[in-house]
Amino acid sequence: MSCSHLSTAWSSSTLASTSTRRRSSSSPATSSGGRLVVRCSLRDLRNRIDSVGNTQKITEAMKLVAAAKVRRAQEAVVSSRPFSEALVEVLYNMNQEIQTEDIDLPLTRLRPVKKVALVVLTGERGLCGSFNNNVLKKAETRIDEFKQLGLDYTVVSVGKKGNAFFVRRPFIPTERTLEVNGIPTVKDSQGICDLVYSLFVSEEVDKVELLYSKFVSLVRSDPIIQTLLPMSPKGEICDINGVCVDATEDELFRLTTKEGKLTVEREKVKIETQPFSPVVQFEQDPVQILDALLPLYLNSQILRALQESLASELAARMSAMSSATDNAIELRKNLSMVYNRRRQAKITGEILEIVAGADALT
Repeated sequence: MSCSHLSTAWSSSTLASTSTRRRSSSSPATSSGGRLVVRCSLRDLRNRIDSVGNTQKITEAMKLVAAAKVRRAQEAVVSSRPFSEALVEVLYNMNQEIQTEDIDLPLTRLRPVKKVALVVLTGERGLCGSFNNNVLKKAETRIDEFKQLGLDYTVVSVGKKGNAFFVRRPFIPTERTLEVNGIPTVKDSQGICDLVYSLFVSEEVDKVELLYSKFVSLVRSDPIIQTLLPMSPKGEICDINGVCVDATEDELFRLTTKEGKLTVEREKVKIETQPFSPVVQFEQDPVQILDALLPLYLNSQILRALQESLASELAARMSAMSSATDNAIELRKNLSMVYNRRRQAKITGEILEIVAGADALT
């Protein structure tokens, strides 16, 4: 086994404890009592130490890049809040104007559920720990629940990792695969909104659910499922258990530093809705205005889910790259100790040979 194979095996044992146990005792690299045993030349060992050092620099740089992107995602959320606040305020006031009427809007129409569309949001890249795997496992669990309930279903996949997952499983019906590059924009969410809107209004599906990873902290994100359609006239978004989120309550995450370490603070914001002035008159029927507002609100909810998913992915990548950097530091330290011992032993052996030769001549 070359020295490169050696450090790869040792790195795997650092990341997964089962790697060392599977290695046979006759392998050129073994771990005995927590000490690394090396059987390769000093040159190969020195080259491998340099290689691990380069890997450490790469993973540390990727961590910093992910942190910078989290800040950009945070700025995108902040910049979109004024529009969301104004939209929620108008939506609530319009609902107050027609609360005594029996309205029938396409996005609020309830009907027996025979087919469900599941929108799955995943990442565009890997190297982010179990982020994508957790979302896809949740999707498989939800699909099994559909089968147990005897419901038809179709999947709308958003993200390269999810697209590749469902392409390898042709037995899962997929309506469409989409990609979002960089920071999510209104254009990205509008494409998803138009698709689910057409599926629901045309009665191809009777319910639309959204599966994404909710950003909790830099080390935690929870895959959750929310019901996108049908919506309530107030614009509430409910989860699969029927628990609805008040549209006037919003959460804002901020990436800050605490005691020299990156951390996230979540701030719950209550949007104060001011009633319309009594002199305000509507040129159109309030029901028509509400019918136009609900798709905008649906779009804003999808955009928010895309932003949450991206923040979760970047936070998971930060955590994964931080662990990889720590493992590289530990691996380089262990290899350096072995290298110094081998070098010292070699020098000592050469000195003994010189002394023995000098004694033989005398």
